[in-house]
Amino acid sequence: MIRPVLKMGDARLWRQAKPVEAFGTRELHALVDDLRETMQQLDGAGLAAPQIGVDLRLVVFGVTHNPRYPEAEAVPWTVLANPVLTPLGDETDEAWEGCLSLPGLRGWVARAANLRYSGFDADGRPLERTVSGFHARLVQHECDHLDGVLYPMRMRDFTRFGFVDTLFPGDRLATE
Repeated sequence: MIRPVLKMGDARLWRQAKPVEAFGTRELHALVDDLRETMQQLDGAGLAAPQIGVDLRLVVFGVTHNPRYPEAEAVPWTVLANPVLTPLGDETDEAWEGCLSLPGLRGWVARAANLRYSGFDADGRPLERTVSGFHARLVQHECDHLDGVLYPMRMRDFTRFGFVDTLFPGDRLATE
């Protein structure tokens, strides 16, 4: 089922999400399905449960081809519950980010360039990956939602924040 995505300004987006405690349930699998359908309907690369008003530490993400991120490398479809993120080194990467909770906007955000993340899938099986590039950025962005953080809160330079059609006039991103 496609769910409404909360927009920046909704107080539910600022909360600290609660850990997933019951794995493998019909309810959790239905929530994962709803997150995936909602994300795909909106051409998202990822979506966190708090973005649809569900106060759980659960994110989904994955990209093969995405018109909102045409240059992004493929990221495997992933369900990640109770994530733990560990930056590997001090190297950062800066790039444009968007968010389904801030439709039509983009901002320039620094993130850890290399990252190890771990957690569990919807059935409670452990998951651990070491990633870089867009994959690392995507995981960090989605997991920020679990702590009530939206990407503008990570920005250092608000001259690099604005509406897609203004920042990138005539670009294919401007049709977002």
